[in-house]
Amino acid sequence: MAETDPEKLIFKADKLTMLGFTRWKADWRKATPMYEQAGFRNAKSHEKAKLAFEKASQGQEMLSSPWDAAKHMESAAALAKDIGNWREVADFYRKASELYNECGRSQPASDALARGARALEETLPDEAIQLYTDACTILEEDGKEQMAFDLYRAITSIYIKLQKYAAAASFLLRLGLAADKSNARHSQCKAYLGAMVVYLFAHDLKQAEKCFNDCSQTDAFMGSDQYRCASKLLAAYSEGNAEEIKRISQSSTISHLDTMVIRLARQLPTGDLSSQKTSAAEEDEEPLDENDLT
Repeated sequence: MAETDPEKLIFKADKLTMLGFTRWKADWRKATPMYEQAGFRNAKSHEKAKLAFEKASQGQEMLSSPWDAAKHMESAAALAKDIGNWREVADFYRKASELYNECGRSQPASDALARGARALEETLPDEAIQLYTDACTILEEDGKEQMAFDLYRAITSIYIKLQKYAAAASFLLRLGLAADKSNARHSQCKAYLGAMVVYLFAHDLKQAEKCFNDCSQTDAFMGSDQYRCASKLLAAYSEGNAEEIKRISQSSTISHLDTMVIRLARQLPTGDLSSQKTSAAEEDEEPLDENDLT
């Protein structure tokens, strides 16, 4: 009769993989199914089930089956999440992604990293950002930028929660570039306007104006509703017109941006408008060249 007790299965499998005087070569072909059964049947102990799936993943990797190895590693990662071992969550999902990459499957590789990132958003936000970023890079390198839109948004949201507004804006611009490559013009224009809103929320009128000028070089943005909204918003800032800024921030164009950006826009203007205007003007002034007498 086949063994069903998970602890006994792990014990038997360990004996098959442990090298010694009587065993010079690990028998992963026999041991791996035992680890798999132990993982699925060890409902009482997440820690033991996690260990079983780790070893099952190692076994499938030794048997040249990276797809199955990746699946088991993801199972181990999910159990690590249930236990609250956040460092293992990151490590296991990274390993699963590497294994999917070995199969030449960029989408599952990216998805594994994204699952890890979502699990870590609250506890290890910086690690979550890195996982999301790596997930984006995998898709970008495979020419699948359109599949990464939600990942860019997730990164932006975390940066906003961390009050790292320049980084948040940079990822909105990265989303805009990916949308441009994917011919997703509406998403592109929304991302550009969103980046300007983030800069304005952070009291950086100068950077918002620079962003507007740079984005205006693209055909998609010029003439769009988002272009007109940004132009009016920046004009209101230049005039120091708080009421007009509030009115524009309530417009339908703003209402169609991503939720995280809308929340910031609804709070505009922030800070002292006159000081922001003065700061932007001062940065625009060229320093006097004493050697230039013309």
